[in-house]
Amino acid sequence: MNTPAITVSAHDAIGNVIIIAAPSGAGKSSLVHALLAQDDSLKLSISCTTRAPRPGEKEGEHYYFVDQAQFDTLKDNNELLEWAHVHGNFYGTPARPIIEQLQAGHDVILEIDWQGARQVRRFFPDAIGIFILPPSIEALEERLRKRGQDSESVITRRLLAAGGEMAHVTEFPYVIINQDFNVALKELQAIVQACRLRTQAQMQRHTQLFSQLGISLSRSLQDSDE
Repeated sequence: MNTPAITVSAHDAIGNVIIIAAPSGAGKSSLVHALLAQDDSLKLSISCTTRAPRPGEKEGEHYYFVDQAQFDTLKDNNELLEWAHVHGNFYGTPARPIIEQLQAGHDVILEIDWQGARQVRRFFPDAIGIFILPPSIEALEERLRKRGQDSESVITRRLLAAGGEMAHVTEFPYVIINQDFNVALKELQAIVQACRLRTQAQMQRHTQLFSQLGISLSRSLQDSDE
């Protein structure tokens, strides 16, 4: 992947990048929406995709729905932070909106797969990675069927792909097993709160306080890079 046209400096980004990945049907989107409803300081990155909208999905709220030519233009102009081909469709994350949100001090959630997570880490090595697992393959299949959005062939393809996707769970420092939704949501909230309390994040958000206390932000960042 080529470098996005917009340069990214992790030290200039006040907010946190939070990557959440999961196989289809694990409950990732439901957990993210519940988290967003309870935390106004979190912002959701809106991806673009070449797939058709599912029932209830809205342009600019769930995805930016584009055709293949439009997607290729974004990719060729290096305007995507990451992109991938998943289940027969292309998905990508526009870079500029994320950088603007981070520089404004907001934490940004990216709902992407493990391939996209690898690409994002090139630009945000301190990104928080969270993987959502189902309690069993049987539960995963049941959830895919209950949502009633995919054909039988698509469900079969998603189940076959789930094993390969879950094999990359070790690339994520945090794992949530979504057996009980309320428990999983509390665990997700705890991870988000913990990432906000990391030393670098606190120093970026409270620069004046640390300066008053005689703690040098630039020196601390230099020490962490050595």
